[in-house]
Amino acid sequence: MKKIFAVVGRPNVGKSTLFNRLTESRDAIVDETSGVTRDRKYGDVSWGAKEFSVIDTGGFIKDGSDVFESRIVEQIELALEECDAVIFILDAVVGITDLDEQFANILRKQTKELIIVANKIDTSDKEYLSADIYSLGFKSEVFPVSANNGYGTGELLDKLASLIPNESIEIDDQIPRISVVGKPNVGKSSLINALTGEERFIVSDVSGTTRDSADLLYNQFGYNLRLVDTAGLRKMKKVNDDLEFYSTLRTRRAIENSDICILLIDAEEGVTKQDLAIFYEIIEAKKAVVIGVNKWDRLEKSNSSYTEVQRKIIEQIRPFTDVDIEFISATSKQRIHRLLDLAIEAGENRKRKIPTSKVNDVLLEQIEAYPPPALKGKYVRIKFVRQLPTHSPTFAFYCNLPQYIKDPYKRYLENKIRESFKFTGVPISLFFRKK
Repeated sequence: MKKIFAVVGRPNVGKSTLFNRLTESRDAIVDETSGVTRDRKYGDVSWGAKEFSVIDTGGFIKDGSDVFESRIVEQIELALEECDAVIFILDAVVGITDLDEQFANILRKQTKELIIVANKIDTSDKEYLSADIYSLGFKSEVFPVSANNGYGTGELLDKLASLIPNESIEIDDQIPRISVVGKPNVGKSSLINALTGEERFIVSDVSGTTRDSADLLYNQFGYNLRLVDTAGLRKMKKVNDDLEFYSTLRTRRAIENSDICILLIDAEEGVTKQDLAIFYEIIEAKKAVVIGVNKWDRLEKSNSSYTEVQRKIIEQIRPFTDVDIEFISATSKQRIHRLLDLAIEAGENRKRKIPTSKVNDVLLEQIEAYPPPALKGKYVRIKFVRQLPTHSPTFAFYCNLPQYIKDPYKRYLENKIRESFKFTGVPISLFFRKK
């Protein structure tokens, strides 16, 4: 599971700029107006052989009267609780302010690893500006950086990477780990209780009853696996329709630490934005997935209802539609073991390895029948294909002009792989290399 670093500090010290620099993105909005960052953003960082996640938080305001300011403080506290280490960023040009002092007092009470960043130092002759920050009394090293131009960020990244162990503890590959994910009150805990025949998890109509991810070994009816119950995604109150960061992060962690995800959807509500957000998280993490439509017993049925609802779901989750959908009732235990069987099957699909000879026999014939379109009078010739030894299905195509392979043709190749080999419920990655 990836380590998580939270970037914290008062408004306008450069948190979002540093986040964008570290993640090599522009996901976080940067503006001189105080309080632009309200909801939490997180992104992935790859440095050397290490990978980790970074959280961008809102600016700390002490005793803010604005409803948004109070929500920002709450979310900062949640980020501090969830992260593995803290990046405390200060403006070296302005120096230490009262807000910096107040936030430093909060950080002194927490036990997480602390990394201090003196921002807005864009050249080596300005590094002396960081000396005042040591007056805060932290034992942590101060890193002079410029989030804007990248000065000193290499050393910062080296430090962050050094906090990540070279060897992570892996869960036994022989025991699949299945996370049940979804928004609150969709029936995640009820499903696990129904499968085990025990009240292993608290079930309540109150949103947010399940606060943490919890797992158990499941050895019944011939199954041998780990089941994980997760906190649901919730909407932030009074802050547009953004997803609550706290639950998002916990769900994300559960997904990253799983082999297979069962995404539960409420049959009465249909597919919501929250459902889609979780689904895309699963796909991005390259995990196997099945969809369970829960509370199916509450709906009045027609002969076409099953097919119609399935069609609507497929339409909403495009472009990744090669996924099994099962209609269940956790309360009446209707088709719950069928859903579990489909999840295990998706997990087996994720581990499937196709011999190189078979891959080439099948795909090269498909490529010859429909070759890549010529671009600027140049023809792409794919000469060899193989599946790479990765945790999720990944195929490398060796050709003369890999840069000329466009998205429509990539989709064609993925579809042919899915038609020829069974990868239902599993995202597929394609890479094109010059040969």
